Amino acid sequence: MERTRRRGTELEDALLEAAWDVLLEQGYPGFTYEAVAARAGTSRPVLYRRWPRREDLLLATIRRSLLATRVELPDTGRLRDDAIGLMRNAEAGRSQMVMLLSGQLMGYFRDTGTSFSELRDQLRSAETATGFERIVARAVERGELADRPRPPRLVNLPFDLLRHEMFMTLKPIPEQTITEIVDQIWLPLL
Repeated sequence: MERTRRRGTELEDALLEAAWDVLLEQGYPGFTYEAVAARAGTSRPVLYRRWPRREDLLLATIRRSLLATRVELPDTGRLRDDAIGLMRNAEAGRSQMVMLLSGQLMGYFRDTGTSFSELRDQLRSAETATGFERIVARAVERGELADRPRPPRLVNLPFDLLRHEMFMTLKPIPEQTITEIVDQIWLPLL
């Protein structure tokens, strides 16, 4: 049986899937054009044409994985319930990825002199509001919150605290912790 040549999005999906597998199995030190090309059954020039730098390939790989595990944004009609639901969804959908990436990317951060924060900023598109920015905007529209400027750090605090818990405990986050973050910290600050 003759194998047809992959092109376009089919080829790109196969390349990024192979790149993700290499990243998870070998970490950043083993995340090379050679390893990804071998896993994808292609050549290095095919990768270089799409991603001229190793960092470009890494960012595309992580971005694709994040899009595949998109966190559902609840719309319950109440800010508190939306926040708790969003945190539950984020924890369920991304906790394993956060743990894997935290260990696998240490070499990348060392080599580039960057941090998770800078990686997050590179992956986040400028025009895309975070889930917490969207649920706060909806709460303002409903009249649940006053329409006034709020610093992005405050608006996104629940997810930052959730991520901190993920890194510190390396375990699923208990419902009580999620509720405490929302009820005792975030809502009073808003």
